[in-house]
Amino acid sequence: MPELPEVETVRSGLAPAMEGAVIVAAAVNRPDLRWPFPERMAERLTGQKVLQLRRRSKYILADLASGESLLIHLGMSGRMTVSGDPLGRFVHDHPAAQKHDHVVLDMSNGARITFNDPRRFGAMDLMPTMGAEAHPLLAGLGPEPLGNHFDGAYLAARLKPRRSPVKTALLDQKVVAGLGNIYVCETLYRAGISPARRCNRIATAKLADLVPIIREVLTEAIAAGGSSLRDFRQADGELGYFQHSFDVYGREGLPCRTPGCTATIRRLVQSGRSSFYCPQCQR
Repeated sequence: MPELPEVETVRSGLAPAMEGAVIVAAAVNRPDLRWPFPERMAERLTGQKVLQLRRRSKYILADLASGESLLIHLGMSGRMTVSGDPLGRFVHDHPAAQKHDHVVLDMSNGARITFNDPRRFGAMDLMPTMGAEAHPLLAGLGPEPLGNHFDGAYLAARLKPRRSPVKTALLDQKVVAGLGNIYVCETLYRAGISPARRCNRIATAKLADLVPIIREVLTEAIAAGGSSLRDFRQADGELGYFQHSFDVYGREGLPCRTPGCTATIRRLVQSGRSSFYCPQCQR
């Protein structure tokens, strides 16, 4: 499932084609994805100007002139692509319709936004822009890891009382929003902390020091266009490239990249997810 860097990459790719443009036609080609679409979704989108695109955790929010916001979640296989932009930012003509093109938005600037989702684990909803944070999918989310409300004191206070493994705690979206399996593995490697180590057995200062490392990993991933493992593509259809920089994720049995380390990367399963780590560098 796309994590924060992938979603932010898609948002930034969609913004030039959507922000300030009007949705002149909206086609909704099925009644649902993971959940039913909102009533009269196509009608409510058609004719609306997109004021801005923003991201909350792993969700994209398109704020409309109507006072509603379109919430978008890509799910495991969802892609949002742009074609036919006359401003020259995208080189692709409008492709032929595909089987899993579930929502298609034609914009006033000539761009077409297509949401394709073969597994249909994605989601879309419409809600009032005012009070959007109260939406069931957004309420209760922790602070953004790249935002001002996420700092060392906050993270240490949330983690230190926990007896759960630090990897599990960092994946809790109520603690910090948007972090997923890939980037938590990479963060813990850079921090030298084993994913199995319990939060309450990690020094408070070391927990606080995770914050700049998390930001560093996410910033690098966004700059690389995210990580393409299976289904992820950027809005222009291109792959992300951060997977070529993984230090531990997906590298089970390969040598650790830390200079002088002779260990190989190991994998363990935590809460049904694979954790990759170096047994020598991470304690």
